[in-house]
Amino acid sequence: MSDDLLQGAEPQTYDASSIEVLEGLEPVRKRPGMYIGGTDERALHHLVAEVLDNSMDEAVAGHANRIEVELLEDYSIMIRDNGRGMPFDPHPKFPGKSALEVILCTLHAGGKFSGKAYETSGGLHGVGASVVNALSDSMVVQVARDRKLVEQRFSRGIPLGPLEEVGSAPNRRGTTTTFHPDAEIFGSHRFKPARLFKSIRSKAYLFSGVEIRWKSAIDDGVTPTEATFHFPGGLSDYLKETLDGSSTYADQPFGGRVDFQERFGEPGRVEWAINWTPTRDGFIQSYCNTVPTPEGGTHEAGFWAAILKGIRAYGELVNNKKAAQITRDDLVTGGCALVSCFIREPEFVGQTKDRLATTQAQKLVENAVRDHFDNWLASDSKSAGAILDFLVLRAEERLRRRQEKETQRKTATKRLRLPGKLADCSNTNREGTELFLVEGDSAGGSAKMARNRRTQALLPLRGKILNVLGAASNKIGANQEIADMCQALGVGLGTKFNIDDLRYDKIIIMTDADVDGAHIAALLMTFFFSQMRPMIDQGHLYLACPPLFRLTQGPIHVYAQTEEERDMWLEKGLGGRGKIDVSRFKGLGEMDAKDLKETTMDPASRKLIRVTIDEDEPGETGDLVERLMGKKPELRFQYIQENARFVEELDV
Repeated sequence: MSDDLLQGAEPQTYDASSIEVLEGLEPVRKRPGMYIGGTDERALHHLVAEVLDNSMDEAVAGHANRIEVELLEDYSIMIRDNGRGMPFDPHPKFPGKSALEVILCTLHAGGKFSGKAYETSGGLHGVGASVVNALSDSMVVQVARDRKLVEQRFSRGIPLGPLEEVGSAPNRRGTTTTFHPDAEIFGSHRFKPARLFKSIRSKAYLFSGVEIRWKSAIDDGVTPTEATFHFPGGLSDYLKETLDGSSTYADQPFGGRVDFQERFGEPGRVEWAINWTPTRDGFIQSYCNTVPTPEGGTHEAGFWAAILKGIRAYGELVNNKKAAQITRDDLVTGGCALVSCFIREPEFVGQTKDRLATTQAQKLVENAVRDHFDNWLASDSKSAGAILDFLVLRAEERLRRRQEKETQRKTATKRLRLPGKLADCSNTNREGTELFLVEGDSAGGSAKMARNRRTQALLPLRGKILNVLGAASNKIGANQEIADMCQALGVGLGTKFNIDDLRYDKIIIMTDADVDGAHIAALLMTFFFSQMRPMIDQGHLYLACPPLFRLTQGPIHVYAQTEEERDMWLEKGLGGRGKIDVSRFKGLGEMDAKDLKETTMDPASRKLIRVTIDEDEPGETGDLVERLMGKKPELRFQYIQENARFVEELDV
């Protein structure tokens, strides 16, 4: 430490004045990632989903049947519906403010908490419209209601003036929202007509009673500038269009719709469609209250449970004993499914609603789909037989590979049991096993003591692996770290990769929470993306989330993954007495086995991030990987220039 710091500088104080209170919509602009998942292109397009979901909620509730979405020349978005119109009468708890201003300028303000205004809705937390307002440099809301037309303007979450009556609306009702995303938040990212067109069309499939009109002043040469979407057949129409040109095992998809109120006395409903094809990989797209749930959840679990039980029961009915071997993994192979449910007060994981967590949804969906599936199989014996034969074949192939893999595992274990290399798990089956790719031997030592030897294997990596992007194939094959990984995983590279040969269910990248660790993780993800892409597509690749800090107050301790979380605990307190001691983990090697197990390795308490590729824009992922990891430094420099403004703190 320098003499200047010891003698001349004033000591930093931590007192009441250090506590920063963010008011109104300031938290959204300060930490947009908490509300929309980041500031990238995906997050930008999520703004449209937030506003569109409000209009869809009006349609699902039976108050609107038409929605208009228009991309304007300045890349603003206009969304109009013919619903009831946002209320603008004075709010009883906020004298001098209209309900409209409260909704748009206050977090957690909305009409969807009690379930009185909406039986089912995609909005839950009362933050959607206000978040869009906070992250837009211009937002104009017009409401036609009670024969009046009113308007209010905002910028970055702040009203530019009071609510004004701008005309009469004797034959019109509904809400029109026009907003322009703030360049201070999103930089050079712009709305893409193709991405908007696809997401808007999928919304129309999800609710057959709505007509959505699309218009774009931006012509990308591919996307129609005008279109109208209305699909009376719902998800079955969507699936037929998606599988157009593919041969299927059933002439018509298994589709249906069940009202929960009529069957089980619960509000809501479920709609689904599924078919199997030998010509493409399987997929499932699920939705809750018209909100996409790319990470699935309880409604997906209920759907697959119904299909699995139904196909096994049908196999028993036709005396095919091998049907009992079919698993959910076999169903997903070649199974193309769409599931959409509407339930009251759904619970999601996170504000971006990527995964449904409502326990009741699993039982409701399973019971609704199961009876229909049994009847469908019995009524179409030709399709049922073809699907059953296909699934039995997949099950037999899977079991055969498992038997081969058990033999290969024993051989590979003998080959790889070297100092500092693979520490294998004892399970001979792939299901439930995990391989941790650990940075360095010191971290590997702690991880060996922290792991579950039955299901968790370790492969320490020395230093940074080869950047495979642009490297010659012979150089990749000759790299020792890559050879060790391939040997441990049991798979080949590139075109020789076969997902069925993978020896572990989860591959978890576990690196230090610093710049070098992030670089190693980026190199590994680049390797898997370019050489073992199906592993990512099928959800086998994960990132571990080791904490940065351990806070202790007497017998109580908690972990913090970020400085913000640390500061939150320091402000809030741990519930104990005395001073809060803060320890910073400089690396995994400095964590003892107990801490590493509790925070990073134990499935009961850890956090994992699944590595995924944006389904809407898969090509953009490849472009981004090329820009960041390719051989052209000028592309990297350009990306840094474009995104440097988003960096709020540098830890140098």
